[in-house]
Amino acid sequence: MGGVRHGASSATRRPGPGPDDGGGTNVTLYRATVLDTPGDLPTADGLRASEDCGLVVHDGIITFRGDFAGVRAAFPDEEVVDLRGGVLLPGFVDTHVHYPQVRVVGGLGMPLLDWLRECALPEELSLADPVYAHGVARDFLSGLVHAGTTTALVFGSHFADAVDALFTEAETVGLRITAGLVVSDRLLAPGLHTTPAAALRDGEELVARWHGRGRLRYAVSPRFALSASEAMLESCAALMDAAPGLWFTSHLNENVDEIEHVNRLFPGAADYLGTYDAHGLVNARSVLAHNVHPSAAELGVLAGAGAAVAHCPSSNSALGSGLFPLRDHLDAGVRVALGTDVGAGTGFSLLKEGLQAYFVQQLLGPDGLTLTPAHLLHLATRSGALALGLGDRVGDLGVGREFDAVRLHPRPGSTLDVALRHPKDATDALAKIFTLGTPADIDVVWVAGQVVTAPAQLSRDGSLSPMETT
Repeated sequence: MGGVRHGASSATRRPGPGPDDGGGTNVTLYRATVLDTPGDLPTADGLRASEDCGLVVHDGIITFRGDFAGVRAAFPDEEVVDLRGGVLLPGFVDTHVHYPQVRVVGGLGMPLLDWLRECALPEELSLADPVYAHGVARDFLSGLVHAGTTTALVFGSHFADAVDALFTEAETVGLRITAGLVVSDRLLAPGLHTTPAAALRDGEELVARWHGRGRLRYAVSPRFALSASEAMLESCAALMDAAPGLWFTSHLNENVDEIEHVNRLFPGAADYLGTYDAHGLVNARSVLAHNVHPSAAELGVLAGAGAAVAHCPSSNSALGSGLFPLRDHLDAGVRVALGTDVGAGTGFSLLKEGLQAYFVQQLLGPDGLTLTPAHLLHLATRSGALALGLGDRVGDLGVGREFDAVRLHPRPGSTLDVALRHPKDATDALAKIFTLGTPADIDVVWVAGQVVTAPAQLSRDGSLSPMETT
C-alpha cells in the first residue's frame, strides 16, 4: 500500500449526506482506501485492504464492491463521492458503555466498588431529573459520534424517564442503540433501588415503546448480581420472556472484591455466572461485561450458550481490575468484542481500546495473545456486530451490508498524517491508525448510508448550549 493520497478529483465531490432529499432511489459510488475484516473470527491475517476501492451504495446498502476503475466502468453515470486522502473503515461497535457516566470520566485512583460509590452512583442519581437526563443523553451520543461509533450496547439509567431520554435522542441522531432500564434492589444508594414488580412493569412499558423501533432495541439490564436479589433476577427473566428478541447485559467477574461479595450473597450458585444462568439469562443474546477473572467452568457455559463478553481494557486498567485472559476466552470458544465502559473507561474511542487491548496481551507474556492490527479492527467492528446479532447487516464493508462507515482523515501535519504517508503496507497503515488515531481524526460518520452528526448540547438548565457540537 502506498501512502495515503490527498485531495480529490475535480470530477468528484467531497463527502455529503447519503440519502437524497427527494425520497427516490439513491445510489452513490464511493471511492476510497478501504480496510475491513469480514471474517467471523478475529485472525492475524484477516485484513481485507483495497487501496483504490469503489463501493456502490444503494439506499444505504452496499450493492457492489471492487477496484474503482472497474466499478466506475460498470456504473458510469453514478455520482462519485471521493474519500481519498483518508481511510474508510467500518463503523465502530461498542459492546459496553454507560450512558449516565459521560460526565464523570476521569475518576482515577480507585478500585471498582470505591469508584462506584464516589463517582458513578452520585451522578446516576442526578438522572432522576428528566431535563438533566436529556442533557446527559446528548453529551453521551455526541461522544459516540465523534469517536466513530455507529452501534452500541448501552447500559442505561435506573430511571425510566432517563431511558426514554436516551432512546428519544438516539432516534434523532440515527445511531444503532440497544439499551434498557438498569435495575437493582440492594446495596446501592436507596434512590437507585426499585422493586422486582416495578422493574418488570417499567421494563414492559419501555419495551413496548422502543424495542424494534427503527434502529433501537431493548436490553434487560440488572446492574450486577451484587445489587440484584434472586427476586430481581427472576423479574429480569420474566421480562426477557415478555417480547421476542430482547437482549441481556450485565457485569461479570470484574473485580476480586466484587466476586467475593457475590459468592457470599449467592451461596447456592456455582459461581458468578451461575447467578444469571440459574434464571435463564445466559444465551446467544447475552453480552457480559469484563469477565477478567473467569473460571474454566464459566467459560464453558458462556461458549455453550453462545454468549459474548465485552472486553473493556482501559477501564480494567484504570480501576486496577486485572488483565483480561483473551486467549482463554477464544480457546474456549467464547465470543469477545470491545467495550469502552465509559465512565470508568477513559473515553469513547474504540481505537484507544484496541491499542489498550494490545498492551494487555503484551503484559500477559506467554499467557497473552499477540494481537495484530487485523485482530484489533475485527474486535472493534465485526466482533461487536456479531456479538450483537447484527453480523448480517453491519461490521464490515462487504456487499449486502448496510453502509455504516467511518472516514478517518488526520489533520495535516499531525503525527498520524505523517505516518500514513509512509506505510510499508496496509497492515502497517492500520497499526499506525490504532497507535495514533483519536476522535479528532474522525472526519465523517455514516449509518445506513446517511451522514450522522452529533446532537446540539444541552446546558444543565435544559437550554441549548451556545457552542453547538456538529
